[in-house]
Amino acid sequence: MKREYHKWWSDRLGRDMELLVFGHSGDRMLVFPTRNARFYEYENMRMIEAIRSKIDSGHLQVFCVDSIDCESLYANWAHPANRIGRHLQYEQYILQEVFPLMDLLNNGGRTISHGCSLGAFHAANMVFRHPDKFQKLIAFSGRYDLTMGVEWFADLFNGYYDDNIYFNTPTHFLPNLKCEHSLKAIRDTDITLVIGEDDPFRQNNEHLSQILWQKNVAHDLKYWGERAHRGYYWRRMAPMFI
Repeated sequence: MKREYHKWWSDRLGRDMELLVFGHSGDRMLVFPTRNARFYEYENMRMIEAIRSKIDSGHLQVFCVDSIDCESLYANWAHPANRIGRHLQYEQYILQEVFPLMDLLNNGGRTISHGCSLGAFHAANMVFRHPDKFQKLIAFSGRYDLTMGVEWFADLFNGYYDDNIYFNTPTHFLPNLKCEHSLKAIRDTDITLVIGEDDPFRQNNEHLSQILWQKNVAHDLKYWGERAHRGYYWRRMAPMFI
């Protein structure tokens, strides 16, 4: 399997950023790590091994990016407005720096957005905000409203709310989305949401699913036995849904 390591200084983030690329051709899958995790997490969780046959056969190329969650969404020391502002800088890094690398290495096939847990939020939020750039979304164990509290998962913005938070909360902005160009792009996207039957985010996944159906967006909402919110389960989901 071809494996590449990339590192460069990001002017948009003001820091070095790293990523890993697996494979040589096929659909391009952008993978976001879980909360505060690093670009090598997906490989360390043996997720790459779980989908190795698709990579080796040239059907899939995987781009595992780094996160800056500890500087943005989970930067509890910063004002919430600055947290979401930092997140928007990260989004620009993905769009303006990672996408050109993806185009350079592989300009064919579909572009897939994928992640687990908070990575699923990143993956879905990116697709719903920029649907013209993606053809497929695969989200495992995601939470699509970071302002809601459930079990020990708190509102990440401590009650603060502004337009940037609204437009980065899929279950908030999608019901009011009326742009036909964006809606068509979302409807043309192959969307799969997978959630554990006992996962604390199950209700939020069902809410998102209801919103998508109301917008005539065909998609799959799949349930997995138990809580299913860790690598052991995600490794078993990957060959089925990727």
